[in-house]
This record gives sequence, C-alpha cells and structure tokens, in this order.
Amino acid sequence: MIGTETALLLALMLDAAMGEPGWLWSRLPHPAVLMGRAVGWLDTALNRGRHRRFRGILALLVLVIVAWALGAALARISPFGLLDIIVAAILIAQRSLVEHVAAVAQELRTGLPEGRAAVAMIVGRDTAGMDEPAVARSAIESAAENLSDGIVAPAFWFLLGGLPGILVYKAVNTADSMIGHRTERHEAFGWASARFDDLLNLVPARLTALLILLGHGHFVGWGAAIREARQHRSPNAGWPEAAMARCLGVALSGPRSYGGQMRDFPFINPDGRREIGAAEIDAAVRALWRTWFGLCLCVVVLSIP
Repeated sequence: MIGTETALLLALMLDAAMGEPGWLWSRLPHPAVLMGRAVGWLDTALNRGRHRRFRGILALLVLVIVAWALGAALARISPFGLLDIIVAAILIAQRSLVEHVAAVAQELRTGLPEGRAAVAMIVGRDTAGMDEPAVARSAIESAAENLSDGIVAPAFWFLLGGLPGILVYKAVNTADSMIGHRTERHEAFGWASARFDDLLNLVPARLTALLILLGHGHFVGWGAAIREARQHRSPNAGWPEAAMARCLGVALSGPRSYGGQMRDFPFINPDGRREIGAAEIDAAVRALWRTWFGLCLCVVVLSIP
C-alpha cells in the first residue's frame, strides 16, 4: 500500500498529463456532475417552507456524511492505493484549468467577441460589455481562484483525510457553487454550505498565495498581498488573486457587472498595469504551472521519512 503523499504526487502528475479525457466523460458521468445532481436533488427536496437555514444545515450534513462514507468505502477496497490515485486525479483540475484559461488568451487574439465568449465559460459575471483588459482580468482572477479551489485545496484535504477528505471537500465546494449565493432562494438554505466552504478553504487559499509568491521569488510581497487580500469581498479568493496580481504586475478585481448591475469593487494591486490582454493571461498560465510544480515539490518533501 503506497503512502498518501506518494498517491497525491502520482495523482497530480496523472491529472497534469491527461486532464479530463473527453472519450471517458462522454460515456460516464463525471463525479462532479454526480455531486451536482445530489446538490440539486437536496435543493429541490428541502429548500421550501419554513426554517430554510436549518434545512440547509441538514442538506450539508447529508452531503458530508455520504461523501465521507463513500470515500471510506473506496479507500478500503483500493488495491495498493490505486483508487486513491485515480479518484484524486479526477478531482484535481490543473490541466483542465490551464486549458480553459489558455483558451481565453487564444480566442482574445482572434478577436474581442471570441475572447468574451471564452471567458464566459469560466466566470459568472456579465461578459457582453467587457473590453480587452476586463476579459484578461477576469481570466486571470479565475485562474488564481480556481488554482486554490481546484488544485491546492483538494490536494490539501487529500493529504489530511485521504479519499474521504477530498470527496467531502469537493462535495461542499460543489454545493457552495450551486446554492451558496445571496439570492432570495438560496441566502438562507445555502448559508451553511457557503460558510463551511469558506472554512475548508481558509488554509488552502493562503497556502496557494504563498506558493504563487515563492514560485516567482516574490516572498517580500507577502505583506502587501495580505493587506489587499483582507479588503477583498471574499474571505479566501482575495489571497491567491492578490499574490497573482503582485507577481504579474497587474491590477485585478475592480468594477464589474453581475446580472446587469454594476458593482464598484476596489482594485487589487491598484498600481499594477490595467491595460492588459492575452500576454498577461499567458503569464498567468505559466504561474499556474509554477505553482503546480511548487506543490509537487512540497509533497515530495512531506514524503521523505
């Protein structure tokens, strides 16, 4: 039976090499899709009537218990840790993230409408009125945030909790993305999922920021990144975004539109370049690989007896 650190390192390398094979997921439902269906079912079944916050807590408990039990069962039957490697590789999204972010740069070079269409695949804000710098900022912010949510955090929870840990994290993260919004329907019901997701990402987000800075030799920028991260609207997303902004020398965040309503968010690294485009997105893609390499290096160090 191989150790958890070795299994994680192999999973990181397998995901980086293969990504999301279309031939497989066109025939089978992806685990993230199954998690989404489970969240959708709980939303339909429980998100009604009175006491919606309590019902949301109950939905979260069901998700966590089922995910943990499934992970424990898979770990028990995993021959030599093979299932650990495969499942972790499926739930870590380095290659997929790189491909989606790189596609925005490629399409932006073709034209602004193409760039808007590509970035709309990875962000939830309004894209129709974006200019080139706004498209680039959106792509870089998505790269930074999903580097934490999609790679570092799953790896972190796999190290701490094995298959149960990574499955619980992904289930909660999926719930947050679906019902953790401050809308009339989900503000009460999704409260528990949103808060628990914040808690699970507390350490990984800060670790991601540290890995980004170290990967670019910018450890001296840690103090500035901390100050700007604390001003971000999200308790966690601001950390990798602030680190990425510092390392690339660009200004991120700033005003943007959601649902046709303009929101006046402050800039992160406001003195950074604002007239940015495809070249800066390319730099963000390179930062994703530098951080991935740094994460692999950390896992190797942890595996040393």
